[in-house]
Amino acid sequence: MMAGFLDVVILVLMSVTAFSILRSRNLFSVVILSGIFSLLAASFYVLLAAVDVAFTEASVGAGISTLLMLATLAITHQKKEKQHINNPIMPIIVVLVTGAALVYGTLDMPLYGDINAPSNQYLIQRFIEQSGAEIGVPNIVTSILASYRGYDTLGETFVIFTAAIGVLTLLGRGRTGNKAEVKQITSLETDGEKE
Repeated sequence: MMAGFLDVVILVLMSVTAFSILRSRNLFSVVILSGIFSLLAASFYVLLAAVDVAFTEASVGAGISTLLMLATLAITHQKKEKQHINNPIMPIIVVLVTGAALVYGTLDMPLYGDINAPSNQYLIQRFIEQSGAEIGVPNIVTSILASYRGYDTLGETFVIFTAAIGVLTLLGRGRTGNKAEVKQITSLETDGEKE
């Protein structure tokens, strides 16, 4: 009961924030509201028990993206331009038709959390039981993102790859024996050439 109430509260706050973003004409306000929207989305993902997605949304959406947009605003000059819309009816018609098509497309979808949904029939259980043996990665989320859904989450795959390279770089920084080995090998090679 409480989770349902929190879902509704966060969705209402997200809707109000999105509407405020649409109505705002100040770029600084839009950036701050976008960061707030990302934090609300991260909170919603936590309620959906998708903590890894929430962490990514909070760090990338609310953190780095907001920081980059604020930095961009700081180095650019804001010019106010007046927008002239000659015929406001056509954009409204396009939005209404597109929205109706999207709503019509969702009518055929299974309900959220439906046990009879195709994804709940065999995929989830298979991922939980066999991902460690099939992929060789003990973390289920990593194996799903990097292997099973690697093509449709190519951005996530790139993030995981970059993180792995970063970790390997940090782990390799503390080694000092490599330089000594290289010096020893090169000195042996030069000694062999002299003889």
